[in-house]
Amino acid sequence: MRAYVLRRSLLAVLQCLMVLVAVFAVGSLLPGDTADVLRGELGTSEQVASLRSQLGLDEPAWARFWHWLGHLLTGDFGHSLTTGLPVGDDIGRRIGVTLLLGVPALVLVTVLAPLLGTVSGLREGSRVDRTLNTATVLLHAVPEFVLGLLLVASVSLAAGLLPATAVGMDTGALLAQPAVLVLPVTVLTARHLCDLARQIRAGVAAGRHGAVAGHLRLLGMRERTVVLRHVLPGALGPAAQQFARCVEGLLGGTVLVEAVFGFRGLGSGFVEAVQNRDLPQVQTYALLFTGTAVAVNLLGDLAAHRLAPYREVAA
Repeated sequence: MRAYVLRRSLLAVLQCLMVLVAVFAVGSLLPGDTADVLRGELGTSEQVASLRSQLGLDEPAWARFWHWLGHLLTGDFGHSLTTGLPVGDDIGRRIGVTLLLGVPALVLVTVLAPLLGTVSGLREGSRVDRTLNTATVLLHAVPEFVLGLLLVASVSLAAGLLPATAVGMDTGALLAQPAVLVLPVTVLTARHLCDLARQIRAGVAAGRHGAVAGHLRLLGMRERTVVLRHVLPGALGPAAQQFARCVEGLLGGTVLVEAVFGFRGLGSGFVEAVQNRDLPQVQTYALLFTGTAVAVNLLGDLAAHRLAPYREVAA
């Protein structure tokens, strides 16, 4: 296990480095740069060239990347080319907003998915199972931005029950008005809840009718013990890996959700950085997203190994 963790950790570092190189290369190939964005259409070529020199954009691409990477190793994420402020400060201001959306969604998925999946799997073919399956399939088929617009139109505009937008609100204002979080958290939760619940449902249904469960029943083990000690761990193993992909999806989903509901979190910050050709910011956001995805996938693989059915049978 130690060798596996070490090998995966080294691979994770290599993956992050490859993503940074790819992001920097693609960003450098985009038409225009930060100087063009800041000067706009009214800026003369002399003004753009002067600004490009001030920002260090006239240096070779490899030199700028190496300079940024060297500062990164010391914990310095660099400064924004558009605002001149430290990139870490901008991310620090935005991460609180994203956490207010992502953490409640993650908690709801963690609690509801095993419950719904287990109930549906244990009652395979029943009316409850068919109802949950139909609901999850229909809900999963609706894209996140479409679901967000439908909720805004029906719940906020038509019924007037919940706020439709969080434009101009920082973390403190959002905490003071938690009703603003209800709709975006619902959108973030929906698709990933369906994915994970269906995964657990399939694992529980298969394990309940499997050879191991049947043998344990012949030995006189109670059904409750069979389900809790053998069927559920076997179903939660693959679900742990699916849960890791849900965390990745939550990060990606915040881009759409923040755009629909007007939140200024990491997703909107990443979009603005790309629009401004602000490579230090783009690279830092890419490193944050990639590092999070790699870390949760590693944890998901370790959890799946720990919950593997043969471990319980051997015990």
